[in-house]
Order: sequence, then structure tokens, then C-alpha cells
Amino acid sequence: MRQAGCGRIAMRQDERKLEVRMKIGIISDTRARSGEEIPQEVARAFEGVDRIFHAGGIHSKEVLDWLERIAPVTAAARLEGGQAEQPQPFMLEVPGDPRVAQQQVIELEGQTIGMVNEIWLPRLSDEIMPGSIGRQRLPDQLLTQMVTDFFETPIDVVVFGRTLYAVVEEHEGILFINPGSPSLPRNVRRLGQVAILELGDGKREARVVELSELS
Repeated sequence: MRQAGCGRIAMRQDERKLEVRMKIGIISDTRARSGEEIPQEVARAFEGVDRIFHAGGIHSKEVLDWLERIAPVTAAARLEGGQAEQPQPFMLEVPGDPRVAQQQVIELEGQTIGMVNEIWLPRLSDEIMPGSIGRQRLPDQLLTQMVTDFFETPIDVVVFGRTLYAVVEEHEGILFINPGSPSLPRNVRRLGQVAILELGDGKREARVVELSELS
């Protein structure tokens, strides 16, 4: 399996084929206001998933309701406000929705999954983009420690959003997944991506799905 973006194998290959016990659809940055539609290709990509993770950039409760018709939804909301266009105090998007928290830590099939919209790790010079972690040449196990500190617990899979760039990379045994955006990939208005995470036997595999291939 190839990662989306720059040249690194996303998963360590195992001689045994993964016996899938759970299939998770991952989406981020739908950025659909009330009344706006999510691309129907998302439903095709998520056909047969057991759960859906939304990594923020939700914008409206209707997005989560639409996804919930496919499978149960867990979401990590981004903080809104504090900008010139939104001067009100910071608050979570979709406030009060029980499916939503600023940060989620989920235990599934022997994997601890940490999900957040925006992840900032102190020794990285910028946001996590395709290939950016490998270019940092961090000391051994520093990345693991930074992720553990961020989520306040050891993490096997990090799910995040915000950048609009799809990423599936493994570093120090941690799998990083950013599904990009289904309708604004790389900040261009067109069909984009979602991701699929498969879990089983304490292992995991992930891939990016190009929605244009499902049109």
C-alpha cells in the first residue's frame, strides 16, 4: 500500500493478511454549512463501515446526522472564534452535540486511537503535511513522546484534519491519518478524499480513497 503524498511506505508489511474485524470511515473538513450537500461519493466510499470518525471542520450538525445514516459517528471538533471574522470567544463547533469533543481517545480492537482536528507537536516546525515528519530527522522516540504528551496517553493511531492534505504515514510505530477533505482538497473546490482504517488482531491498515474514482 502506498501513502498519499511523499515517498514512504505507510504500513509495515506482515506475512499474514489482516483479518478485518472493524472497518472505520474517516472524514475531515467537510466544511458544509446548513443546507449544503456532502458529495454522494462519500456514502459509496463508506459502504459497509462499522463506524465513522470525523476529524473536525464539521461546520453543521446536519453533516453528522447525514453520516450517522451510514454508521455511528464520533467527531473531534475544531475551536472556532478569535479571528477578525469571528471575534466571539473560542468555542467548539457543533456545541452540545454528544458525538463531539475537542479531542477523542478511542480503544478499538487492540488499538488506541487519538483524534483531534488540529495537532501541533512542539519539535515540528509546522503542521503535519505529507512527508514532513520524515524530513525533521527527530531523535529516536521523541515523536512517540510528543504524541503521548499531546493526548496524555500512549497512542497507536493519530487521526487529524485541518490541513486539507491527505496523509497516511507510519513513524515510530504510530500511524498518522489525515483524510484530507471530500470537497476542498488542498484548498481547491473539487472532489477530494476520505480514508478507510481497518482493524483486526491488534493490527491496522489504512488507505486514502479518491472520491473521483467513485463518480
